[in-house]
Amino acid sequence: MADMTSPDTEELGPVDYLVVEFPPATSHFTGEMAEELDKLVTSGTIRVLDLLILTKGADGELDVLEVDDLEDAGELRAAEAKLAGLLAEEDVVNLAAAMEPGTTAGVLVWENVWAGPFAAAARRSGGQLIANGRIPIQAILASIEADEEGE
Repeated sequence: MADMTSPDTEELGPVDYLVVEFPPATSHFTGEMAEELDKLVTSGTIRVLDLLILTKGADGELDVLEVDDLEDAGELRAAEAKLAGLLAEEDVVNLAAAMEPGTTAGVLVWENVWAGPFAAAARRSGGQLIANGRIPIQAILASIEADEEGE
């Protein structure tokens, strides 16, 4: 495992999150996701800052499990950095609002360790992040397909 001590705030990289929803009766946590996450942590690409499992009942009631609460979370538990959970209760409620009733979702918050030195250099140079975003893979695939059809 990579070093899980608290990062130097001067060298913090950008922090991202994602929520992966699983429809009712399809949340098959086989360990494959934990293995891939472990590879990212071990290689020093990311540092896991928070990791939750949310279950939204058919009535909309929310159940939140921290990684430490999970019985079979060996690799996932080891991957979570020894940092205070970043998500406040209000954040979790806001994320869960997008979930459909009867579903389960995994919430992952991570630091992009690979980008830390560049981000620190930008800050030391007086720069500040003014915009960022993500291009959905579906949009990229559609663009490639459109280019191929136009040739």
